[in-house]
Amino acid sequence: MSKSTVDQIRERFDGDVERFSNLDVTLIDLSQPMLDRAVERVSRVTSGRVTALQGDVRELQISEARYDIICAAAVLHHLRENEEWRNVFSKFHQSLRAGGSIWISDLIEHTDARVQALMWERYGAYLTQLKDEAYRDHVFDYIMQEDSPRPLMFQLDLLRSVGFSQVELLHKNSCFAAFGAIK
Repeated sequence: MSKSTVDQIRERFDGDVERFSNLDVTLIDLSQPMLDRAVERVSRVTSGRVTALQGDVRELQISEARYDIICAAAVLHHLRENEEWRNVFSKFHQSLRAGGSIWISDLIEHTDARVQALMWERYGAYLTQLKDEAYRDHVFDYIMQEDSPRPLMFQLDLLRSVGFSQVELLHKNSCFAAFGAIK
């Protein structure tokens, strides 16, 4: 990233959330209670329109070229088959305006089984320290039943293949990563 691009990003996003106090926001979630809490929290920081859509992002009809920014936090690891991943990433790309961006923070896997085992071990140690071994086992069992994260490289490559022009890795720690792309 060139210095001028970094400076442009800083100028655009420097400051508090108040800089964005008039944004229109669309929230999507399967859970109505989660959606209600999100509407309450977001409504406190924006005077813009807050729209809540209860449903599955895989099934919802989203307008083309409507959004400037998409934030997907801890949601994509629920996608199952590779084609489902491709369809959702394509939908995100289509729904963004030119120059729009997507920012993802989520659980990931690793392509190399040895690296995955090491990161999973570290995540397990963190969960045990956070609470106890029963909690670790509960979290791991839930992930095995409900989630199907994909490797970070798979997701970065997929962003490129559906049409995003720039892909950025912001942060990776163990089994989690923050990354994004610009249309």
